[in-house]
Amino acid sequence: MGLFSLRLSAQLINKFGPLAILVAGQLVIAVALAMLGLGPTNAGYATYLLVPLALLGLGGGLSFPALTIIAMSETSPSDAGLSSGLLNTSGQVGGALGLAVLATLAGARTLNLVESGSSGAAALAGGYHLAWLVGAATVVITLTIAVPMLRATTTFEDEMAVSESECAA
Repeated sequence: MGLFSLRLSAQLINKFGPLAILVAGQLVIAVALAMLGLGPTNAGYATYLLVPLALLGLGGGLSFPALTIIAMSETSPSDAGLSSGLLNTSGQVGGALGLAVLATLAGARTLNLVESGSSGAAALAGGYHLAWLVGAATVVITLTIAVPMLRATTTFEDEMAVSESECAA
């Protein structure tokens, strides 16, 4: 993830803008989570784990710098520390809450599968698969809600900039 954050994402953000890279990164994460969720019970590492985990790193490496740029773009210098702290805290709390929800879903699904007669490995894999698929769906739903809002904000800011330049002229 660090490799993508340091080298690749900066160049792509400069070329395509932070919103496009954020969306691309989140879509890569959704694909990786779906790949994990649809994998077999007895998955080989190279085929069923290495590729999705590398894609998670790529998606995170693209998403986090773009998200930071978007979140900090409208912040005044005097509020930069507060905004940065709020961004990091919300990321930590959201990650912890999301993990708690997904772990609860995985545990409940595993228990249901064991009670219905599945083997321990199959039940555990079934629980994890559910959590990964719910995670992928959450990413897609979040993008569906957030992208139009961010586009509307960008369009409004562009219109304001044009109005200000016309008033100055």
